[in-house]
Amino acid sequence: MPYQPIENYGVIGNMRTAALVGLDGSLDWLCLPRFDSPSVFGALLDDRKGGFFRIAPTAEGVRHKQYYWPDTNILVTRFLHPDGVAEIEDYMPVGPGAPPADQLVRRARVVRGRLAFTVECRPAFDYARAKHETRVDEYGVRFDAPDLSLGLASSVPLRPDGTGAAGTFTLDEGASAAFILRVIERDAPSGYCPGTAEAEDRFRETVAFWQRWLSKCTYQGRWREAVHRSALALKLLTYEPTGAIVAAPTTSLPEGIGGTRNWDYRYCWLRDAAFTVYAFLRIGFTDEAARFMDWLAARWKEHESHCGAPLQLMYAVDGRSDLTEYELPHLDGYMGSRPVRVGNGAHGQLQLDVYGELMDAVYLHNKYARPVSYDAWVSLRGLVDWVADNWDRPDEGVWETRGARKDHVYSRFMCWVALDRGLRLADKRALPANRAKWLAARDAVYEQVMAKGWSETRKSFVQSYGADNLDASLLLMPLTFFMAPDDPRMLATVDAIRAPATKGGLAADGLVYRYDYRATHDGLDGAEGTFNMCSFWLVEALTRAGRTDPARLAEARLRFEQMLGYGSPLGLFGEQTGTSGQALGNFPQGFTQLALISAAFNLDRALDGR
Repeated sequence: MPYQPIENYGVIGNMRTAALVGLDGSLDWLCLPRFDSPSVFGALLDDRKGGFFRIAPTAEGVRHKQYYWPDTNILVTRFLHPDGVAEIEDYMPVGPGAPPADQLVRRARVVRGRLAFTVECRPAFDYARAKHETRVDEYGVRFDAPDLSLGLASSVPLRPDGTGAAGTFTLDEGASAAFILRVIERDAPSGYCPGTAEAEDRFRETVAFWQRWLSKCTYQGRWREAVHRSALALKLLTYEPTGAIVAAPTTSLPEGIGGTRNWDYRYCWLRDAAFTVYAFLRIGFTDEAARFMDWLAARWKEHESHCGAPLQLMYAVDGRSDLTEYELPHLDGYMGSRPVRVGNGAHGQLQLDVYGELMDAVYLHNKYARPVSYDAWVSLRGLVDWVADNWDRPDEGVWETRGARKDHVYSRFMCWVALDRGLRLADKRALPANRAKWLAARDAVYEQVMAKGWSETRKSFVQSYGADNLDASLLLMPLTFFMAPDDPRMLATVDAIRAPATKGGLAADGLVYRYDYRATHDGLDGAEGTFNMCSFWLVEALTRAGRTDPARLAEARLRFEQMLGYGSPLGLFGEQTGTSGQALGNFPQGFTQLALISAAFNLDRALDGR
């Protein structure tokens, strides 16, 4: 197959960047030295020009499987054939003993029988735009592009093959071959390949790092394996130098095969704040929550103006605010899905909901981890003051549509969340605040949402004022305590959303569309799949309503189990799920893994009667 299904990829990384490895043993995506750097291997977006690093048996009729080394982010790709069974272990060294430069280790070994292999390493620097030189030295192969040099050390001989390197080798049972790809200084040797003992030590150090980290997880519920894998995936999406968390490690994987809804998700969204902090705190990872809060604090203290607002909705992992979007027309896109985009034009949109998510994150972190300092409060107080003055403005909304600004109901009630959490925080800590102003604004938002956000025609809250379109973001009303989960209006809204899409709802076999993209003028062409995050939101809404309604709780559990069935064999989720159950959108999607953790945690509590 020219392109692997998206769900056929596993992810590895070192908290600075990440790589995707397919079932066929091909590493098809890697950006160096960090998540949002240009790609070195990009076959995921162009199987001919993008570049890849493939190791696989030469025999025909090989079957493939993948799994993670227990409680780690070390990926094992297994090849099964009548002549033997082989494995490739892929990982990026992490932990105290990790090398200073970015490295990727690939170790092939035969566990039974005897197999011949081919190896091909064909980098394509700068999204396949930059030319490079390939040279073989006594240690391996080096690839020199204008802005980056890579060394490939190998325990088996490699030869130049065009602009790449290739080789063949045969392994008997118990034998192995190691390949180490590393960033090197220009004109430095490619670097040696460690011996068997040293390679084994590096492997075990990485195993120990991940298992030690995961041992801090306090979740002991029914879906421990799924929660652990989601936590490990989220950890891979963190950028260790700053504490930021990227939405996904990829760009331009399509929301519909062959379509144009292809976006760059290698950045950090503020709206992930409350959900990230909540998920990490709930399962015991306070250090990650604290690091992310430090990153957020740097953003709110900057107070730069974006669209007349003090914050923009997303930033680069280093805090950079300029994320100018442009296209790469020379790349075909995943299965012909064009254009391929770098940067994200939505960074310049006005999305008022981010202030609610930010203040909710601050409130939760103050409650469960670390008190807010006075200096931080001075900055936050200014943000809440701004919300009190500006909550009534139309905006682009949570889904980053590229049509006209509207009075989105989600944005309105998240402004209520910002004001509410500001008031709660001020009262809990006796902090100085303009309470009267905030309280008046909070009540005004609530009254307006109840008057204008409710449709008597649909008997439901709707996407925006004056419209009759449903929106799955409304499921967060009870999750943010804007409404009681068993309020008649909330129950009616949940029922409207959970109705089949063919009958005016947003559901399809336990899955949920974020909105009806055919009826909503979102300024975008093409189709999209159901939103996995929204499907988990429905589980949570049913869970909370199910505390007084056993039938809804039983439905929540069934829908959660159905959702787990739509994950990849490794337990990873993309942004969306297509009509045939295939993964769509950037992969793996951090927000979806977060939503899984939150749904599992709260569903466990409800089922236990707590």
